[in-house]
Amino acid sequence: MSDKIKVFIIDDSALVRRAITDALQNDPAFEVVGVAHDPLIAMEKLPKLNPDVITLDMEMPRMDGLTYLKQLRAEGSTIPVVIISSLTQQGSQLAVQAMEAGAADVLAKPNGSMDIGHLAAKLAYHLKAAALSRRKSIRRTAPAETAIPSPAIGTKAPPASPKSADKRIIVIGASTGGVEALRYVLPRLPAGLPPILVVQHIPAVFSGAVAQRINELAPYTVREAVDGERLSHGLCLIAPGDFHLSIVQRPEGYVTRLTQTPPINFCRPAVDVLFRSAATAAGQGCLGVLLTGMGSDGAVGMQAIKRAGGITLAEHEDSCVVYGMPRAAVALGAVDQSIPLDQMPAAITRTLAKISL
Repeated sequence: MSDKIKVFIIDDSALVRRAITDALQNDPAFEVVGVAHDPLIAMEKLPKLNPDVITLDMEMPRMDGLTYLKQLRAEGSTIPVVIISSLTQQGSQLAVQAMEAGAADVLAKPNGSMDIGHLAAKLAYHLKAAALSRRKSIRRTAPAETAIPSPAIGTKAPPASPKSADKRIIVIGASTGGVEALRYVLPRLPAGLPPILVVQHIPAVFSGAVAQRINELAPYTVREAVDGERLSHGLCLIAPGDFHLSIVQRPEGYVTRLTQTPPINFCRPAVDVLFRSAATAAGQGCLGVLLTGMGSDGAVGMQAIKRAGGITLAEHEDSCVVYGMPRAAVALGAVDQSIPLDQMPAAITRTLAKISL
């Protein structure tokens, strides 16, 4: 019996199908068991192929990828799906909607030359993560004793002026399954909290669509970070794809820094970069939160936060799509408490109240 990860490729471009197949054939962990040029053909092939993971284009004739994904989930299929979408505004928005509909991850489609060589390592990494993933049914209401009212759509508190006496900061890291985890947690946090900075492993361009979508749901401002911005209460900044996000302490307060230094843990942005900088800048005023994700990014950063006197929370194994990053942090002894995702918003606000500087 083969232990290879069986992959089914659905894309209307023969060039893309060939490029993905060629990339995966160079990795002994994978077996491409089938291809289809649209979802209608995929419907016929899927029952016979029994793949471990599906790659899915978004924009196809006859039926688009989002419609097909929703149909799969409505039929009860739990096969992990990785979206490979074009670097366009429409492609980005569709990719975010697909993640809301249950896609495990999203990757940028190769450029016009179809040279997938630079993407091959990322493709393998993301498909392995997807094959390990488990789709979780998250209770959409926090426990009654710690419930946080969800905001009314359209109501939003503006960022407050920086509070020089309040040195607290919240830093959050996530990877596989993290977009949905963030979409659950962030809108359930109240307005007016200390600055929130987020690193989510996601390609450039798509990160803006994710920030925009969460901003529509949250009671405070959520957007992509820009370099040299002074942080303020009631503001959440998400690292733009392909840029490391860190913070530095200046006389006027915390300021963002974006860099394109080499990837850490094969990632840019990397959670460790943000967490280490927060530990240095905020010390015991830092609250670090590590959510679902494959690999170990963030574990060393969590350790730095804990050693600096900050408090660390990690998502519990039971709710993680992939229990990789939190597991690595726990193994280092860097986690103060493991929290199921549906209890994380309340845990963040409760823990933050214990930090007084």
